[in-house]
Amino acid sequence: MRLLPCRLLSLILLACGLAALPLAAQEGPLENTPPQGTTPEDIIKRFAAKETEFAKARDQYTYRQDVKVETVDGDTVDGQYHEVFDVMFDDKGHRIENVVFAPQSSLTRIFMSEEDMQDIRHRLPFVLTEEDLPEYNILYVGQQQEDELHCYVFDIAPKQIEGKKRYFQGRVWVDNHDFQIVKTYGKTVPDIRKKHGDEENLFPTFTTWRQQIDGQYWFPVYTRADDELHFKLEDVHIREIVKYEDYKRFGTNVKILYEGKEIPKSEQKPDQNKPVDQNAPQK
Repeated sequence: MRLLPCRLLSLILLACGLAALPLAAQEGPLENTPPQGTTPEDIIKRFAAKETEFAKARDQYTYRQDVKVETVDGDTVDGQYHEVFDVMFDDKGHRIENVVFAPQSSLTRIFMSEEDMQDIRHRLPFVLTEEDLPEYNILYVGQQQEDELHCYVFDIAPKQIEGKKRYFQGRVWVDNHDFQIVKTYGKTVPDIRKKHGDEENLFPTFTTWRQQIDGQYWFPVYTRADDELHFKLEDVHIREIVKYEDYKRFGTNVKILYEGKEIPKSEQKPDQNKPVDQNAPQK
């Protein structure tokens, strides 16, 4: 988010260390124990392969995305941005967005930058594919229970910041059964600051939960951020909620792959519940 009024941008690199981030979710204790019968390197390869399959599968789904960003002064919401749009396909099979609700923004202390909009669409639902893997340092930190799921936990940070490219830095939870990411916690980096002047574009820490859809892949369903952005001129408390709803496969020629093989529709499992954060609103 940028502090109003609008200013020019330039990059400042963030440290790429893998220091653990404070977690807001309610979960079991983090156990600093090695995985049994496998290695962290093998787990990374397996979940990156599943993420690659998932990224292709998700591109064949329609869904609704509901985005709400608020600034808060004490206990009072003093500004809000709200947009609801459907991600769908046109009659030629091209992916499009159809805005269904977008009242005038009432934000007065910040405004939504182009980087914010790209983060909402592409980086809050973080996917770590095999192609992206070489760009990140990945550190195994232990095992942890997320509701009924037993997870391997990894800290992730970019090896270096290149050009204007943006990255994820934080923590991911990988289900030890499906070897898929079921939860992420962190932020997009780098924050953008101008070395000379007050111009800044800062980004909040967020948590994204996933839920199993069609019995195969874990799709992002809920993102929440509640953070204080420390601009040079003032601190701004923001709250952000993004919901991803009504996932539906598009067309009749969509193939769902699992471990590289197509899953017959008759063998697909019913939906399973996502890991539940006791602080997150329940539907």
